[in-house]
Amino acid sequence: MIRPVVYVLLLLLAQVSYSQSPKKPLRIGIAGMAHDHVHGILNKAFRQTGQTDIEIVGIAEPNRELAEKLAKQHGFSMSLVYPTLTEMLDKTKPEAVTDFGPVVDHKKTVIVCAPRGIHVMVEKPLATTFADAKQMAELVKKHKIQLLTNYETTWYGSNHKAYAIANTDKSIGDLRKIVVHDGHQGPKEIGVSNEFFAWLTDPVTNGAGALFDFGCYGANLSTWLMHNQRPLSVMAVTQQIKPDIYPKVDDEGTIILTYPKTQTIIQGSWNWPFGRKDMEVYGQTGYVFTVDGTKMRIRFKDDKSEHTAEATSADVPATDPFTYFARLIHGETKPDELTSLDNNIIVMEILDAARQSAKTGKAVKL
Repeated sequence: MIRPVVYVLLLLLAQVSYSQSPKKPLRIGIAGMAHDHVHGILNKAFRQTGQTDIEIVGIAEPNRELAEKLAKQHGFSMSLVYPTLTEMLDKTKPEAVTDFGPVVDHKKTVIVCAPRGIHVMVEKPLATTFADAKQMAELVKKHKIQLLTNYETTWYGSNHKAYAIANTDKSIGDLRKIVVHDGHQGPKEIGVSNEFFAWLTDPVTNGAGALFDFGCYGANLSTWLMHNQRPLSVMAVTQQIKPDIYPKVDDEGTIILTYPKTQTIIQGSWNWPFGRKDMEVYGQTGYVFTVDGTKMRIRFKDDKSEHTAEATSADVPATDPFTYFARLIHGETKPDELTSLDNNIIVMEILDAARQSAKTGKAVKL
């Protein structure tokens, strides 16, 4: 006969053991593999050892040759690959889908997934047009799914620490100017895959060139820093500095956003001498600069000179987008404002207006 005290102890041990048992990984399907960022999820799912928070249950990719190349590289079975998204969903029943196809296909993925109650995460930006973005948002609301847009800079501790300094602690006063620099030497120059290059440099499948590819980062961060406030106007200038390489799209884009008492300058380029994703945030009494994902430069009102700081993993909502996605779907975390649909609808309104402004040479009032 088990004594009452012993019984209680056994019950507590069982509860602790249950709470510490590994949670089931999120069942994910991949829609398209022509975006080179697909290597991130493939590495996590097929090369990471130990317990993982995601499981790839199916892949939709019509380009069999591309799928076979990636299967060989990452060690997954071609039995996971289906020619269409619909067939993959029917056969594998994923809880969520991550889209690594051309940006123009993001809407198609949501159209197929939303009525099935399947959550979606796309690579940045959300869409190629503001109209598509609004249609996607309507489907999300109707079918009550999550739709996230993944930016590399969301997972930079420096950006979250800069936000805290500027908005939570209010250590630099009211914001006056935000300057965001993003880009690299160019897709061809850094050696992207042929499949990625083909759609990235097409105005229909990508929406624009560097203007969309890297302008979206600044629009996302500025909207976040401004608490999802829409700018009053959008002005953009684009150039084709390398028309021999990029004949169809811009390779240089600068966007100016005006707010009632703040201005944002977004510099997206395929002409930097090296890759960069950094930001300058100026307030009335100080500034905070992000140098990379962790390093920062800061100067407050009474400082005689600037000082350096470094962010840690504790400053970001998750170690990677797929872990965050799994936690979100499983109800272990709340939606992050930086990846929110509200933010990214405004981002698309900005990018659409920037494209129009670049064509007409006039500022677009929102």
